[in-house]
Amino acid sequence: MIKHKQWIIAAVTLALAAAPFAGAVFKDHDLIYAKPYAAEQVDSDLPDVEEEAMPVFGTTPLKVGSSGQDVYELQGRLKYLGYFNGKIDSQFGTKTKNAVTWFQWKFGLKSDGVVGAKTKLKLYNATTAWKPTAPETSTAQKKAPSGAAAAKSNTAELSSGNTMGLSENDLKIMANAVYGESRGEPFEGQVAVAAVILNRVKSPSFPNTPSGVIFQPGAFTAVADGQIYLEPNEQARKAVQQALSGWDPSGGCIYYFNPKTATSKWIWSRPQVKTIGQHIFCM
Repeated sequence: MIKHKQWIIAAVTLALAAAPFAGAVFKDHDLIYAKPYAAEQVDSDLPDVEEEAMPVFGTTPLKVGSSGQDVYELQGRLKYLGYFNGKIDSQFGTKTKNAVTWFQWKFGLKSDGVVGAKTKLKLYNATTAWKPTAPETSTAQKKAPSGAAAAKSNTAELSSGNTMGLSENDLKIMANAVYGESRGEPFEGQVAVAAVILNRVKSPSFPNTPSGVIFQPGAFTAVADGQIYLEPNEQARKAVQQALSGWDPSGGCIYYFNPKTATSKWIWSRPQVKTIGQHIFCM
């Protein structure tokens, strides 16, 4: 009798212990497969979410005295936009601070020269096409074999008429400027805009690089309204190529404006040379 009771108690105990598993198998058959899979997906997605939240640099603010890979990337992106003209050496010095301050001022940020989260994100969004392996100068590019040059057809086309020794970044930003400033203009007018940029580079009154000219404070509307970062089309690239090859429809001008939208009284005082499309070109 005692053994019989012990068997009953043991059977009841086993039944109670197995009950949760039985319910999961028969009542929640889908959950036994779906839940563990979903949890695994959530865990594996977490690193991706964090990576998207900070797509550039590390989390430590950068300032004078900082060094390393983050500063290298900072200098590279600033140079891509034309704000930094020094050597990319991964050392955050005075030149880097000045470039950061200029960038912050142009993009409506606090101009303190410290690269925090807001500045990093703004810089990243403005330089999505920048690559860490991008050459620092055009020397290596000019010596590159024809096969390597052919892999970058657009750059190769622009470089073919490049007698001024401009960098690939300069040529690219010129095409961006032409597209942002004059994509609705006739082709001659687009070449004239590219020529104005080159004329300013040659003039002692302006910066001596296309990037410096284009990003000079208040110089181009496309920079102020962000259209400078639109991807240029083939016509804009060809316009830059024609200007590099020597065609200057502007007649040597260093200014142009749209009389329908111009608000500066000063620009109307400049000697006007010709009108092409919606733009008046002047000296």
